[in-house]
Amino acid sequence: YDMDFESKQKVSVVEYMSMIELKTSVLVAGSAMMGAILGGADEEQSRRLYQFAIELGMAFQLQDDYLDVYGDEKVFGKAIGGDITSNKKTYMLINAFLRADASQRQELERWMEMEDFDRQEKVSAVTSLYDALHIDELAKEKINQYFKESKAYLDAVSVAEDRKKELRAYADRMMRRNK
Repeated sequence: YDMDFESKQKVSVVEYMSMIELKTSVLVAGSAMMGAILGGADEEQSRRLYQFAIELGMAFQLQDDYLDVYGDEKVFGKAIGGDITSNKKTYMLINAFLRADASQRQELERWMEMEDFDRQEKVSAVTSLYDALHIDELAKEKINQYFKESKAYLDAVSVAEDRKKELRAYADRMMRRNK
């Protein structure tokens, strides 16, 4: 789906969220479910751990999209702006199109259609549009929403707190990887 979205003209937020759930969250959740089964958790506790990981995976992927635009290359570990230069339909780009006025939309479309461009110029121009549309704030709110929901599912797992300590630390490390 992720690669198909690159050639698709329009992608909805719902389609994007479904894609990242299948791409990232299910992988994290499958790992959590295996741990739950191996640890002898009952069905209800396993379901809560699975949902904790689904929500965490969503937050992680949205944060990955955010860091691709606003991260520090040295900390992030890859060149900033790769999603922009490859026209990836991320949560940020989809919402930029939804929030843009006619002039901003035309500018976004121009950059998306351009085949020959200066990489830094394109990244800078699209990032400036994101800034003007407050896409960074929108993305951070969504990341925090999923992270908060993941913690609520982990809180609902009925085991002693010390048994959840490593999962909490893992989730915190995942969400602090930009620092």
